[in-house]
Amino acid sequence: MHQRKAEMAKHSDAFMALPGGYGTLEELLEVIAWAQLGIHDKPVGLLNVDGYYNSLLSFIDKAVEEGFISPSARQIIVSAPTAKKLVKKLE
Repeated sequence: MHQRKAEMAKHSDAFMALPGGYGTLEELLEVIAWAQLGIHDKPVGLLNVDGYYNSLLSFIDKAVEEGFISPSARQIIVSAPTAKKLVKKLE
């Protein structure tokens, strides 16, 4: 699985997560970690339809407040409520 994701990432211009379950979260967190480690510098976006990712974003913001995630690492992720707005942020 890791090999497949690494190959797809190599050919990607950006990463966009749509609402999903455990697999989506695993892939999302992996590309965020890769960005934090300097493995890629591609934008990472959340399509936050109807506030689906609000709880996750609040969790991440709390981790920043508590010092577990650096403010610069928080900037890895952008979000928007529509695909059009998210693509604009990822450009």
